[in-house]
Amino acid sequence: MYALLFILILVFIITFSSIRIIKQSTVGIVMRLGKFSRRAETGVNFIIPFVETIYRRVDLREVVIDFPPQPVITKDNVTMQIDTVVYYKITDPVYYTFEIANPISAIENLTATTLRNIIGELDLDETLTSRDIINSKLRIILDEATDKWGIKVNRVELKNILPPKDIQEAMEKQMRAERQRRESVLTAEGQKKSAILMAEGEKQSTILQAEAKKEAMIRSAEGQKQAEILKAEGEAAAILKLQQAKADGLRAVFAAIKESGVDDNVLAIRSMEALEKIAEGDSSKLVLPSDAINFLGTFKGIKEVMSSDGASKNTKPAVK
Repeated sequence: MYALLFILILVFIITFSSIRIIKQSTVGIVMRLGKFSRRAETGVNFIIPFVETIYRRVDLREVVIDFPPQPVITKDNVTMQIDTVVYYKITDPVYYTFEIANPISAIENLTATTLRNIIGELDLDETLTSRDIINSKLRIILDEATDKWGIKVNRVELKNILPPKDIQEAMEKQMRAERQRRESVLTAEGQKKSAILMAEGEKQSTILQAEAKKEAMIRSAEGQKQAEILKAEGEAAAILKLQQAKADGLRAVFAAIKESGVDDNVLAIRSMEALEKIAEGDSSKLVLPSDAINFLGTFKGIKEVMSSDGASKNTKPAVK
């Protein structure tokens, strides 16, 4: 009875010890009597007790390694410190287990030597401005070298580039000088644009002023022309009215002479009075030619004309 119980307990212990659970994204390497047997995949796996063992559990997730700074020398003999970050993933756990003894150390040393070779072909300025090119070359070389180890290098980044202190000071001075130069260039360009805009503004202002003066002169000339036209029309109207007034005055005089019944003797007397007034001046000399004396008789002719004109107006036509 006790022997059977002992056997059952022993079988349970052996069965329990043969069960191995592999976690997600992990692969177990099963060794049988010191030789690779198979891969233990994710989940529950059974091994033969005392014959097979789980030699190593390999993580298949992507791994990030930050290596310490490595001294490198550029093409122009500048020594600097560069630290790198490598992103890799195990693609074949069997090769990773049996093809390389210390893969992390191997990747670190390979990264350092490859980085020295790449930086040795570049000068300081190219090293500082060509990070993408360096990362790409370094990744390709590391990926080819680690492929036989079952490792896939996905990405390599230069984390820090530390030049010597004197180089850093020179770079800072160069950066300040470059910023001052850019500031001067921007200031000069701004002043140039400002001067151009001011000149264009003055040009437009001059053009507008000239156009305004031209329009003002045209308007002034038109106004002067209209004023002269109006003045001429006014003078013409004044002359016309003056002539009409003179004509009306003459008509009134002739009418008054006609109505008053002036005879030849009165006209002669009035003419003599007018001549006497003309001759009253001390510096006046009155010379009457014979034609002027005969002219005095014209008043009689005028009277006769007016008398005959009035008689013709008062005479009615005979009725047939």
